[in-house]
Amino acid sequence: MSQPASARAATADRVAAAADEDQHQPFIPADREIPELTPVPLIVGALLGLLFGASSMYLVLKVGLTVSASIPVAVLSITIFRAFSRIFRVRRATILENNITQTTGSAGESIAFGVGVTMPALLILGYNLEIGQVILVSVLGGLLGILMMIPLRRALIVKEAKTLVYPEGTACAEVLISGETGGTTAKTVFAGLGVGGVFALGYKAFGFYKDIPEKIFGKWYEGGNLSIEVGPELMGVGYIIGTRIAMIMGAGGILSALVLMPAIKLFGRHSDSPIYPATTLIKEMTPDDVWHQYILYIGAGAVAAGGIISLFKSLPTIVGGAMRGMKSLSGAAGSRGPLRTDRDIPLWVVGAGSLVIAVVCALVPSFKINLLGSLLILVLGFLFVTVSSRLTGEVGSSSNPISGMTVATLLITSLIFFALGWVTPPYKVAALSIAAIACIAISNGGTTSQDLKTGYLVGATPSRQQIAILVGSLSSALLLGFVILKLNDAGTIFARRDYPEIRFAKSDYTGTRERLRGPDADRDRGEYNVVWLREPRGKVPAGKYLVDDSGRIRYLEDPGINGKLDTRDNGEKVKAKFSAPKPVLMSFIIEGIMTQRLPWGLVLIGVFISVVLELCGLSSLAFAVGVYLPLSTSTPILLGGLVRYVADKTARRKLSGAEAESGPGVLFSSGLIAGASVIGTILAFLQLSETTRNFLGRINVSAKIPAFAASDLVSLLLFLGLGAVLWAVASERLLKSDDSSPAG
Repeated sequence: MSQPASARAATADRVAAAADEDQHQPFIPADREIPELTPVPLIVGALLGLLFGASSMYLVLKVGLTVSASIPVAVLSITIFRAFSRIFRVRRATILENNITQTTGSAGESIAFGVGVTMPALLILGYNLEIGQVILVSVLGGLLGILMMIPLRRALIVKEAKTLVYPEGTACAEVLISGETGGTTAKTVFAGLGVGGVFALGYKAFGFYKDIPEKIFGKWYEGGNLSIEVGPELMGVGYIIGTRIAMIMGAGGILSALVLMPAIKLFGRHSDSPIYPATTLIKEMTPDDVWHQYILYIGAGAVAAGGIISLFKSLPTIVGGAMRGMKSLSGAAGSRGPLRTDRDIPLWVVGAGSLVIAVVCALVPSFKINLLGSLLILVLGFLFVTVSSRLTGEVGSSSNPISGMTVATLLITSLIFFALGWVTPPYKVAALSIAAIACIAISNGGTTSQDLKTGYLVGATPSRQQIAILVGSLSSALLLGFVILKLNDAGTIFARRDYPEIRFAKSDYTGTRERLRGPDADRDRGEYNVVWLREPRGKVPAGKYLVDDSGRIRYLEDPGINGKLDTRDNGEKVKAKFSAPKPVLMSFIIEGIMTQRLPWGLVLIGVFISVVLELCGLSSLAFAVGVYLPLSTSTPILLGGLVRYVADKTARRKLSGAEAESGPGVLFSSGLIAGASVIGTILAFLQLSETTRNFLGRINVSAKIPAFAASDLVSLLLFLGLGAVLWAVASERLLKSDDSSPAG
């Protein structure tokens, strides 16, 4: 009996699709329907995305780096649903449901990176960071990255399955498959979460030991200093980024603390007048003053040059990736095959969504974006999402030059605006808004491609994955705006300032009135006029000031992100300060092109440091970030890299490829990062309330055990002990898994 025509046609379609996919057989066959996009995995994924997104935001503001959350989220998902099944006697989650959780949860980290490296530049440029603007930029950038990736899926994930390996996506698929066969547990991640959180509580909340052991050299080497922040999250970053990059960053910190600072003190201590941009004598400065007044600009120049150099080094790869992506796209985009594993969100949704994004960008007043800006967002967004998605498949998320592509977007936009004579303040905001939306799209596009590769291997339905990552992106975008603002508020200092000879006129006011925020809000309930000084006026440095109705300065507002002050008027030391190296790079590009007003001598020193490093064959951007960051921040990253080196040499079994991406050291380090960062974020939020601030003051025991709590040696030994624990887990001498699965 012959088949009906419709059945024969369906069979022919399936054969053609199988031929297209080169006979690829996923773990779950395309003709098998099992639970996938169900509510509980979606909700759990969104919650895990918020957890890792908040920790990533904390991390990117601190050191300008994040690490992929896909594998830890996958491991946690498997374990959470296994426990849920045992406790409530319900069926276990399927591998596709665990994949939905992982897909949804991975969006938080990519959104956090895009927001964290761009939006704080508003503060550095002298503008307010508004919650509505941050949320809208996050939402639009996240949506754009996903929409632009949809027509690329078949071209990059299916057609080039053997060429583009997507290392994190492949490793994540191995974890999910291992979990389905009973191999993977999350005890390593949970252990890292617990150890990182408890260790952070020990010095951040209870004051048991010192947060930054340091040694400041005396007159014999004035300006030189050694310090290390005992942050588990920083050690975890050093382990994950690897020994080479961690050591290069550490070397940059050593240059700034043991070479540049002593040189400035040596040659400047005989000067009888302040040297620009400082307003005090060098001989009266502490090492911290020298860092803020001089090293900050040298490091920023090095970071800017390193970012631009890395962009030009990546140009052949970027151009080649774009050309190959467009070529393969021309023959593959828009397909919606009959197989479950070949169904994407329809292309009309992509077109309509992209048009809506462009219209919204042009209409939102705070973006300052005109029609040309909206066109740049679509064109550059699609170009660089294509490049990001392809490069992620070739070199992995960690080596994907997202910052370089963001720099390219900002350079192109700023140069176009400069050529058109658009150099007034609104156009600076417009240029940054364009770069921010593009950066979030680029970051989310790379993450989406990794997730779709995981789905391709395990047999997921692409359209359901795309819906999941849309949900994850939207939920993360709505929360992370509040996270970044509250982190800034927690570290913001309103310092009393009195310049009797200065009176501002109403024409100097911005037109808005503000109150004190954060921990200082309880000191003064008054409302003041706002004045932004772009350049010093007499003895008054540039900055944001709160001015009374008579025009007299009452307070200097020093932000938590990239602020210079670390002590409140009442003597309280502020720990929630963030260096934000990547936003500094963005602000320097905008200022350098549009206003050309910078301390160019210091900036150019940094530029040529990066040039020298490149000529020596080293990564100038990693080194430049080390120069820019305080030595106390780069030293624990260096230590984490050294732990990785020792662990790799002494491991009981050698891990490579996808197995290394999900090895016990990486999982434990991911837990350290999440645990310590989330504790740091929560404690920063608690500082905003007088009640919780008083509670934290009561539980802090540093005054009761001063000799122990203030000891540099005790703090250093405890941190080295944490490094020993990380080594023991990474080399499988501690927390060894009951099975041999790569997830440990």
